[in-house]
Amino acid sequence: MLEQNIDARQQALQFLIANFVAQGHPAEYAQHMATATIFQADLELRNAQMVSLLGWLQQSHSEVYQEAIALLETTREQFEKRVHQ
Repeated sequence: MLEQNIDARQQALQFLIANFVAQGHPAEYAQHMATATIFQADLELRNAQMVSLLGWLQQSHSEVYQEAIALLETTREQFEKRVHQ
């Protein structure tokens, strides 16, 4: 399964690069643009997954929902500290 995901991402990357080059962008920039596009899609997917998971926790496991929210906030704070260092 993981190998299929990697293959799909590589195919998507190659397709996007070719598409950006066909639009007239230099190949070097096209690769960066394609990588950024895939990265953005991955972020949006992760965000949707997190929203879905939190909604499920809130409805089905309300006893741990607040703890999950607190854990997410702690993770965000730790990440911001690492970025600032």
